[in-house]
Amino acid sequence: MSRFILGIALSLLVFSASPVLAGVAPLSESTAEMVIGSPDAPVTMIEYASLTCPHCAAFHTETLPKIKKAYVDTGKVRIIYRDFPLGSLAMGAAMLARCSGTKNYFTMLGALFASQATWARSETPLQALEGIARLSGMTVDDVDSCMNDKALFEHLKNVANDASNSLGVESTPTFFIEGTKVPGNMPFEDFQDILDKAIAKKQ
Repeated sequence: MSRFILGIALSLLVFSASPVLAGVAPLSESTAEMVIGSPDAPVTMIEYASLTCPHCAAFHTETLPKIKKAYVDTGKVRIIYRDFPLGSLAMGAAMLARCSGTKNYFTMLGALFASQATWARSETPLQALEGIARLSGMTVDDVDSCMNDKALFEHLKNVANDASNSLGVESTPTFFIEGTKVPGNMPFEDFQDILDKAIAKKQ
């Protein structure tokens, strides 16, 4: 087994822990806000990220699990993920993740970030993305349908343009915690300080 295939397979083992949904999610689902955490959480954290961004991958693999355990799972913070694709490959990856549906979305997102160094550097990255999508339960026809979804493409492009023009997002990852802009990945302790202060203001 090649190093590429092995890396993808290992990153996607998490799919075996939950039912895999085949097919392509309807547009109303693929363009919905992707959120983890309780809707009643006092603090909202919005992340703008690109699936080809190494700093975003580092956040998702190293920092986010700690934030999730300390703040999301305890009902203190909810996180909204928004795509800010840097290039066509990142756009394609974002579209595939969203086409997997809301129930599979964050699992797919995590797998893409965990295996980013492998698929993003592949000599045939689009084929690599297709392979990941198929491992997640999508067929070749599903992948083709998703990648040719002009409405989804326009939606993601508009979200990114709005973030750039209205919010001043210039790089990834960029976070907004209760409206305060927090650019770049940081150590968990720095996020902890910001989140604790935001939570304290709500009490």
